[in-house]
Amino acid sequence: MNIKAVILAAGKGTRMKSNKAKVLHKVFDKAIVEYPIKAAKDLGAEVCLVVGYMEDEVRTEIGDSVEYRVQTEQLGTGHAVMQAKDFITDCDLVLILYGDTPLVTVETLKNLVDYHLKHNSLGTVLSTRVSNPFGYGRIVRNGFNEFEKIVEEKDADKNQKRITEINGGMYAFNAAKLVHALDKLTNNNAQNEYYFTDVLDIISSEDGKIDAYMIQDEREILGVNSKVQLAQATAIMKERINIQHMENGVIIEDPQNTYIEPDVEIGIDTVIEPCCIIKSHTKIGNECRIGYNTKITNSILENGVDVESSVIIDSTIGHNTHLGPFAYVRPNSHIEANVKIGDFVEIKNSTIGEGTKISHLTYVGDADVGSHVNFGCGTVLVNYDGKNKYRSEIQDNVFIGCNTNLISPVTIEANSYIAAGSTITKDVPENTLAIARAKQVNKEGRAKNRKTN
Repeated sequence: MNIKAVILAAGKGTRMKSNKAKVLHKVFDKAIVEYPIKAAKDLGAEVCLVVGYMEDEVRTEIGDSVEYRVQTEQLGTGHAVMQAKDFITDCDLVLILYGDTPLVTVETLKNLVDYHLKHNSLGTVLSTRVSNPFGYGRIVRNGFNEFEKIVEEKDADKNQKRITEINGGMYAFNAAKLVHALDKLTNNNAQNEYYFTDVLDIISSEDGKIDAYMIQDEREILGVNSKVQLAQATAIMKERINIQHMENGVIIEDPQNTYIEPDVEIGIDTVIEPCCIIKSHTKIGNECRIGYNTKITNSILENGVDVESSVIIDSTIGHNTHLGPFAYVRPNSHIEANVKIGDFVEIKNSTIGEGTKISHLTYVGDADVGSHVNFGCGTVLVNYDGKNKYRSEIQDNVFIGCNTNLISPVTIEANSYIAAGSTITKDVPENTLAIARAKQVNKEGRAKNRKTN
């Protein structure tokens, strides 16, 4: 079956009180409109986004993975769908979704489609029950529990206002019948707008079957119309993601204070301590420990990695490596297995070989470091001359004494030893002791009259 989805994303969203389009506000790392797009695509549907307000910005953010139609005037939801008539003329079934509903899942869309087909409906409304239905259109059913109509809040009588089943604002339609109904849609109302829900009445008046499929989780239909609702949607998404990881074998000590983005993968028996943020396409192996207040972005951590209060960005960490506390691994770094990256160590655009120890207060930038190298406290790879950056090589089994400056580009060959306090500006051959510091001179008595506070 050929399924297409039309997602409405043309509105300004005045309640957002923002300088950017409502649908471009983000839940974690994704614009809210990306979530219904992904759900529809995961179902196998082609997607058309109806845009209007800040059209160029929406196109730039979403890219060419969807088709676009433009609603130049905001004349109602029915008018928005009418802009995509040509998109849906050659499909069997069309979904109508909204760009501000990031919590809808592919499972719900699949169930909606299955229900629609099973009951031979021409149109099916996604509905749910809420404790406070005020402001929503009510789903009115007949004595046989069949869908009868939708009554808006302003038109509902006393009994209808007691109904708790509401219109979730998402639909499945026989495509040909929807196109036919759109051709008959009018704006004969006080607002002079084309209301999409009128197509249900048009189909029903022609003896077409309209149904309603009710979901249990009312949160899936939550629309994001304000910064408050944006925070609510983020909290729900966070809870949903964390539960999924815990069900898959991850230990999250404080789910309320753990933020894991949707595309993250985490192995079994890994422990996530409180106040961690794990972003983008990060992959974490089995039996790792991600210590409190750690932030990891778009990185790969192999099995058994231990991280304490550190930041890792766009890098890979080998198995059984320890980082932190307060380590900073910057983009394009590759740290191999059994490495120690200690407190206040910064790694940038470098490779660190297996078994190397960089215990504290050290900067390694633009370097290729071999295995089993030892960095003394206060070592700095001086890789920038104010105009250009240079790369250095430190080979296997090198020992670097404390407070050493390596002025890039230099090569320190295997098994060499750099004396503490040295400033190295030339290559050091293999098995060499390098000392580069001024001879100490003592001036006796010269400090006698030094002022003290």
